[in-house]
Amino acid sequence: VQLQASGGGLVQAGGSLRLSCTASGRTFSSLRMGWFRQAPGREREFVAAISWSGGSTDYRDSVKGRFTISRDNRKNTLYLQMSVLKPEDTAIYYCAAKLVDYSDDYTTNWDFDYAFWGQGTQVTVSS
Repeated sequence: VQLQASGGGLVQAGGSLRLSCTASGRTFSSLRMGWFRQAPGREREFVAAISWSGGSTDYRDSVKGRFTISRDNRKNTLYLQMSVLKPEDTAIYYCAAKLVDYSDDYTTNWDFDYAFWGQGTQVTVSS
């Protein structure tokens, strides 16, 4: 599975960005997907996850109500709509994927559960 993340950039606090992650190499609907981020000097952390059908989602507490994860299985694309951005959201954002069975329509927030990772896209929020 190859993942290509895009959509990062520089934005002022309170602004919005939408990240995208395009997958290839496997049927997209067989993938559980997630977004993670890593700020300088900090460990990688979970941001959001979505099940293969899109029926289940999960978020870290600090982004709930501000970020929305979604997917379009027809376009093989994962999204992260980020609103009311804060300087502490500044990080490199990575999309990740895990192959699952169709009976496994769940999310996970453990990075070691994901076998495939994109290259990351930088998000910088200025104050």
